[in-house]
Amino acid sequence: MGYLAHLYALALANPVDTVWTGVGFLGQAVFGVRFLIQWLRSEQIGHSVVPVAFWYCSLVGGLISFSYAVHIQAWPLLIGQGMPIPIYARNLYMIYRDRTPKPI
Repeated sequence: MGYLAHLYALALANPVDTVWTGVGFLGQAVFGVRFLIQWLRSEQIGHSVVPVAFWYCSLVGGLISFSYAVHIQAWPLLIGQGMPIPIYARNLYMIYRDRTPKPI
């Protein structure tokens, strides 16, 4: 039996695990695309910047990956993905706070 046929058989045997594996890959993809966003924006401007989209991808990718880590009960991943989530949210809060006009 080929490797892909083996994966297909496993997916049919336990579709819930297949969905959760997809969730894990999605979280890593969203989390990883943040570097592409940061690089492209920095190239566009001509110096290193961290766009707001970077923090959204960090937050969403981190939350998805954290959910996956909870499901598979992987403590190292839980800590690694869970600890920075408040930092991502705080950075977004500070960005929007600083954009709001201050009363005189």
